[in-house]
Amino acid sequence: MPAPLELTGDDLTIDDVWDVAVERRPVTLGQRGRERTIAARELLERSVDDHTYGVNTGFGRFVSQSIPAEEAAELQLRLLRSHACGVGEPYPDDVIRAAMLLRANALAKGYSGIRVTTLELLLALLDAGVVPHVPARGSVGASGDLAPLAHLALPLVGEGRATVDGRDLSGAEALAARGLEPVVLEAKEGLSLINGTQFMCAMASLLLVRARRLARSADIACAMSVEALKATPTSFHPAIHAARPLAGQVASADALRRLLADSAIVESHRFCDKVQDAYSLRCAPQVHGASRDVIEFVERSVSVEVNAATDNPLVLLDEEMIVSNGNFHGQPIAIGLDCLVIACAELASISERRTERMVNPSLSDGLPPFLVAREAGLNSGFMIPQYVAAALVSENKALSHPASVDSIPTSAGQEDHVSMGNAAGLKATQVVANAERVLAIELLAGAQAVEFHAPLEPGAGVAAAHGYVRTLSDRVGEDRSLSDDIERVASSVREGRLLEAVEGALGEGLP
Repeated sequence: MPAPLELTGDDLTIDDVWDVAVERRPVTLGQRGRERTIAARELLERSVDDHTYGVNTGFGRFVSQSIPAEEAAELQLRLLRSHACGVGEPYPDDVIRAAMLLRANALAKGYSGIRVTTLELLLALLDAGVVPHVPARGSVGASGDLAPLAHLALPLVGEGRATVDGRDLSGAEALAARGLEPVVLEAKEGLSLINGTQFMCAMASLLLVRARRLARSADIACAMSVEALKATPTSFHPAIHAARPLAGQVASADALRRLLADSAIVESHRFCDKVQDAYSLRCAPQVHGASRDVIEFVERSVSVEVNAATDNPLVLLDEEMIVSNGNFHGQPIAIGLDCLVIACAELASISERRTERMVNPSLSDGLPPFLVAREAGLNSGFMIPQYVAAALVSENKALSHPASVDSIPTSAGQEDHVSMGNAAGLKATQVVANAERVLAIELLAGAQAVEFHAPLEPGAGVAAAHGYVRTLSDRVGEDRSLSDDIERVASSVREGRLLEAVEGALGEGLP
């Protein structure tokens, strides 16, 4: 078990989010986070006047409605109940765990005014494996992810539902199963728990880890297709990319050269009469590189957001002020998620074109139709996997329309521009999963195709990729269902195992 991650509110990374949400790394509240949380609570309690938003007023359009002091606690509880009206299937557990971590980190910054005991209960649920039931639809992304975060917070007060060890329990039962007691909320605490961008940021954080792996795995798949289709690596020459030194393009070309180094297959056709390869091969660094650069851009925004204070109002310790603001607006993350959709959709799009070239006898430079190993006609080989890739790419195109350019006013016009960041995140989740499967299909087809060039051996990087794919999927001789094979290879892309296998064989990391 790795050492617990200490939350300070200031230094959480995207990889930390993955480690906690997916790998189940434990979490503790750091001393700095504890001190600032306590200080912010003390400032809140001594600075509240008769009309402090979220403390003794209503919410949204009801901001002008005063709430008596004796009803302050009831106000916070009713806030959770009223806002917990999400619908549809729940988020995956890893997204919910990521959101719990991110909300706790935001609270630990000391801008929220929550009690440290309430924050510690949230962390206790996370470490105890209590996963709140959170429907995935219902957030417009401003004021943050209100409905999802309200569902996430309900188990803290013994309400809502949660899963413990695979059992669906009431919030009270889930707490009792782990020996925990519900909290009685005090002034502003309900608002502090639900005002933020943590669900869209959770999706963005986890998807960025996957997108990084996807982009680097795309170079591996492409290199295998280059070998299979007897394409030339000349277009990956470093001088070409130095003449257009976009960071992602240079990195992709570098990776392709390393993967193809010392290939006997490449050497065998060095002096053939083919002048140029198709764009899906020749321009792979330019396309893959553009996606890499977009992923890096999105990562910069999300790296800031995971350590941001997105509450309203904010408790400003240094200025000793409590101020209303708009940090909860999800537009920076919504736009980033839409950009991530396009970047990953393009990696899938160009991958499918390379698969098509391998299975199409009119384009494959001598490979058997549909990569059928024997008894063509009786066997269909990779005919239908290419259909599947085409279907996924088409779906991605439909999902690539940006959610962040839409806005429907809410709260009687008080919230007259919203980000739709949650919709962007849900779309991105599907697109990234589709892209992983499209890449898996190219890897499976490429592994089959390079075997037709035996006894010639591919480059060391491609050979390592081929060998790893063969641990997940046997060569297709007589037809069989490839659904499970595709999912296994896609999982290896998502979890980074394909990259690890190739880099381990090469003895160096790929850019």
